[in-house]
Amino acid sequence: MRIVGGELKGRRFSPPKLSPTRPTTDFAKEGLFNILENNWDLSETKFLDLFAGTGSISYEITSRGCNDVTSIDQYAGCVNFIKKTIADLNLNTIKVYKMDVFAFIEKKAAQYDLIFAGPPYPLTTLDTIPDKIFEHQLLKPEGWLILEHNPNHKFDNHPAFLHKRNYGTTIFSIFKQNTANG
Repeated sequence: MRIVGGELKGRRFSPPKLSPTRPTTDFAKEGLFNILENNWDLSETKFLDLFAGTGSISYEITSRGCNDVTSIDQYAGCVNFIKKTIADLNLNTIKVYKMDVFAFIEKKAAQYDLIFAGPPYPLTTLDTIPDKIFEHQLLKPEGWLILEHNPNHKFDNHPAFLHKRNYGTTIFSIFKQNTANG
């Protein structure tokens, strides 16, 4: 795996087999970060990575200038790998916590400009993630939730749905926090 853009572009990291991770492809990451960089000043963004897995999205946004990144995953192997990679790449602006994502959401320790959720596709509660984020007010006003999912899930009719991007079988549905839904 590699970081596809920013200051650390081209840097590689080799995660061990981490179950149940499904890393976002380089093609999809490039598309996602083109959208983010055209809409956000990432250096001024508070970012939350839910279901962080290998940490790929956290490294990518940090490489592109974000200095306030929180990564959450419930699996010790994933958290330990992220901590090791943070040290190897000297990314001391990423905070990582071993915790169930839904427990973290309910805790609502802070609000974020951008939240990325890349859950395992077979997660039975995947469809509840947007509502949980909005219910617990994790997004700042005008903030975005980016939910990675496959074509088995559809969010086009959600009241906070902004738009989606398809990259093969990877879909990013983007939701926006605004006064109508928050």
